[in-house]
Amino acid sequence: MTFLNQSRGQEIVLNELAKKYGEETGVTVTVDTPGPVDYLPKLQADAQSKQMPDIYSSFNPVSMAPFYKAGWALDLSAELKDGWSKNFTPEVIKLATFAKGNNLGVKPGVYTVHWENQSYGLISDSANSGIDAAKQPKTVSDLIKQLAASNKNANGGFSVAASLTPQFVQYLASNWLTDKQINDTFAGDYKWTSDGWAKAFQVIADLKKAGAIQGDAIPGGQNDNPTVETNFFTKHSVGTIFDASPGVSVAHKTAPDYTSFFSMALPKASDAKYSPRSPGVPGKGAVINPRGEHVQASLAFVKWLTEPAQQEVFAKEAYIIPTSPSLLKSAKLPDTLVGFAEGTKNQQVIPNTFSAQVTDAINRDVQSLVLGQMTVKDLLADVQSAQDASQ
Repeated sequence: MTFLNQSRGQEIVLNELAKKYGEETGVTVTVDTPGPVDYLPKLQADAQSKQMPDIYSSFNPVSMAPFYKAGWALDLSAELKDGWSKNFTPEVIKLATFAKGNNLGVKPGVYTVHWENQSYGLISDSANSGIDAAKQPKTVSDLIKQLAASNKNANGGFSVAASLTPQFVQYLASNWLTDKQINDTFAGDYKWTSDGWAKAFQVIADLKKAGAIQGDAIPGGQNDNPTVETNFFTKHSVGTIFDASPGVSVAHKTAPDYTSFFSMALPKASDAKYSPRSPGVPGKGAVINPRGEHVQASLAFVKWLTEPAQQEVFAKEAYIIPTSPSLLKSAKLPDTLVGFAEGTKNQQVIPNTFSAQVTDAINRDVQSLVLGQMTVKDLLADVQSAQDASQ
């Protein structure tokens, strides 16, 4: 059977485990890794030609929803209720669940299982940022001051890819908004023009005003986040970036000798109503094709992959945060993952997500905001229009 894999970071480990499974069971699993840029186009082409793989990587909900709605994903709810759920934290299962009335129009169910719990945060190198891992900024204002000070050096400053600005803003907004208010915003029942969202986007404007953003611009385009990660992990040309925890896995593969960086959660805003919470996102995982020739064999392999023993291999060799409750209590994670791991302890658990139109609007408008072509008020109005158009 075939597994179409999206992640370069887990490619080696996934192949090792597939080989081990074959030796133990006699079942051959072929792993095909086209790479993150080519993964979605290949999956779309496979669906159009009705030549879908037996198993394929889960991806962001907006991109995957069309496959789920077209019947290319097995609902795993019954299997999870039958005891499989013990391999995952309750939060991860909630994050993977499409609830009734979800804003992507997917039939209620659980179509993915995950061996990675993903969180968002900052990755920083003290040598370039001046931020001490043991004395991290306590407030957003303190953070902005330190980022601005570091940007006076060629290898300092702050960078975030346009494609990650929706998650950056969602994280910031949790200082002033509850999970319900954020979820209601995605559903169109709470306004983007509310104070909480305005304050979140204002942080980006404040970063620009303080001179904290490297190059005074937000990188955009198809490869924007890989570019930001390359600048940090390989070129060491920026001091601090906003990224997801899989960035550490990318670093381990592309620059294995570089370990002098650390991860940390976003600090609290001075006027916050609530503790800031990372957006909760199930990370690396699998979807099973219910129309394939090896459905039960695929299910058996994926169940095996998510057992604590295999999750521990992923965690240690691919540098990812596991979803197994027992491993989270006992496993020793790499130092570079510690800040991200802390972020998984207090995550947003939200059934809905950004619509494609809203994502595009935020990606585009944040770049304009930093370039001085839009105000926060202009941006919020445009994002609200995108939300209305997506309803």
